[in-house]
Amino acid sequence: MNEQHPAEHSLDLTNEHPTVHPSAHPSDHAKKGNFSVKHRAKSFVHAGRGVWVFLLNTPNALLQIAMSTAAICLGIYFSITSVEWIAIILASGLVLTAEAFNSAIEIDIDLTSPQYHPYARDTKDVAAGAVLISSVTAAIIGLLIFVPYLV
Repeated sequence: MNEQHPAEHSLDLTNEHPTVHPSAHPSDHAKKGNFSVKHRAKSFVHAGRGVWVFLLNTPNALLQIAMSTAAICLGIYFSITSVEWIAIILASGLVLTAEAFNSAIEIDIDLTSPQYHPYARDTKDVAAGAVLISSVTAAIIGLLIFVPYLV
């Protein structure tokens, strides 16, 4: 079997069940079905760290947060309906989630494919395209909600 980086997850093809490399993330070793408040708390800590890494390393996230903040301010100013609030919140969340996935994919590709490869480029471009799709969707939702208030 090929030697793997210690942090890589691997599949044991001799067994039906996927296995994780022993040096993988500690929370990966929690037994399935074994609920532990301590493990859940650690999961939240790791997720919080992921959000922090995302915000520190993704300049576009700040622009997207600024746009969401502007939509929230307009929503307050125009006293938009509950349904319009739901649309604004979902659209904002969609864009930030797409950007977070894009950032995670870029981090992974940079690690696993340090030299140029056309598949790595395609993977990054598709992930960036998902952010573009979600951003255009959010802009359309924003226009549909706020243009009637402006005219």
